[in-house]
Amino acid sequence: MSGVGFLGAIVIGIVAGWIAEQVTHREQGLLTNLIVGLIGALLGGFLANALGFTFGGFWGSLMVSTIGAILLLVILGFFRRRGVTRT
Repeated sequence: MSGVGFLGAIVIGIVAGWIAEQVTHREQGLLTNLIVGLIGALLGGFLANALGFTFGGFWGSLMVSTIGAILLLVILGFFRRRGVTRT
């Protein structure tokens, strides 16, 4: 998240986590949204750089963070469902 600062990164993390929560139809708290958004920012930033995409500023960082957060929740949901046994 280049060019947004520490406070901007926290705001982007919360918003990205909240958007990912809405897209994946989950119910999480503010702290969980922040954690998911920040980890999503790392995941999204890594994938964007690996694919050669450049982003910057608030909106670019929010988009990349949101995509990463959605991917994170989808991956976690996949593993969570595999561990559940149904009777």
